[in-house]
Amino acid sequence: MHYLRCITCGKRYEPTDIVYNCTCGSILEAVIDLNETQDVFDGNNPSVWKYQSFLPVTRRASLHEGGTPLYESQNLKGDFGYRRLYIKNEGENPTCSFKDRGMTVGVSKALELGMTKVACASTGNTSASLAAYSAHAALDCYVMIPSGKIALGKLAQAIIYGAKVIPINGNFDQALDAVMTASKAFGIYLLNSINPYRLEGQKTIAFEIYDQLGEVPDRIILPVGNAGNISAIWKGFKELKAAGITDSLPVMTGIQAAGSQPMVRMYKEGLDTLIPEKHPETIATAIRIGNPVSWLKAFNAVKESGGLMEAVTDEEILAAQRLLASTEGIFVEPASASSVAGMQKLLACGAIERDETTVLITTGHGLKDPNAVTESIKIMDPVDGDMNTLQRILGE
Repeated sequence: MHYLRCITCGKRYEPTDIVYNCTCGSILEAVIDLNETQDVFDGNNPSVWKYQSFLPVTRRASLHEGGTPLYESQNLKGDFGYRRLYIKNEGENPTCSFKDRGMTVGVSKALELGMTKVACASTGNTSASLAAYSAHAALDCYVMIPSGKIALGKLAQAIIYGAKVIPINGNFDQALDAVMTASKAFGIYLLNSINPYRLEGQKTIAFEIYDQLGEVPDRIILPVGNAGNISAIWKGFKELKAAGITDSLPVMTGIQAAGSQPMVRMYKEGLDTLIPEKHPETIATAIRIGNPVSWLKAFNAVKESGGLMEAVTDEEILAAQRLLASTEGIFVEPASASSVAGMQKLLACGAIERDETTVLITTGHGLKDPNAVTESIKIMDPVDGDMNTLQRILGE
């Protein structure tokens, strides 16, 4: 059994209520009965639905999401003098991003509620994921995207999966306003991260890290855009501890892009509320969000865990993307590389320690946004394939 609860005033809502915000204006979270959960953490076959006793849904719309690899870094670890450094590569999900974890639970809840139409606003990965799961569940899908500000790889996914793609003039925040209005007016189930069931799926990242590592790491470093993932992972670890499965919690460390850092400013300036970024701009399109809806949950996660937040430039992000690919063979989209760039920056200023067990979350595959690479490098001009030419080139 479970219920929904406002994170500010505590008001409760039933699982059958189609509601995203409390009447007080704050956001909701799902509260499950931890006495009904099962300790299945044996290190074998991790996947989202392995942890079904922790998930507040009875239906299942699944494309076999989760079970993403947790790599122990061999080269980066040595380069930065880390004791134990791991990379949780969420780009290995069915549509190549972490969004699939939330969508399998969110779309399952839509089916459970008898909904026939679903929608989201998206900078790319959410739309691709919702479109795929909607196709699998035979639901009508509508995605609203900021016009001209979505990576083509992600847009192609949403189109080929059959979603109705609606470009909105403006940025992600305008697209989110539009889809929230439309959802109420036309009886469409909203599946942005303001929907608490989305985050229930994403909390399984915490379960898998514990399952694969055999312990709770000291620190998690991850990108922050709409701020749902950092709060979801924190919620997952808190549930593990509350259920008596673990006895420790990680420090949550969130990284934003310098051109879109409202939460970093809030953290560093000691503010009590978020001041939105009116014109967010960064090459990391997945985190190009100026008014994150889950900011309060995320801020609580950072504060409760004793964590911190930092911003990195586009140049630092692109350099980290190349570094991760060339040293570990892991190709991620720019937003994902912000976790690596953030680690570098925090190490350099002494904000984090090298003797920690640290997990970097990379959230999406590099082929989601290949233009970010091709437009930032220069490929050599064509040459003849004769031996003299090859000798000259290879000899260099």
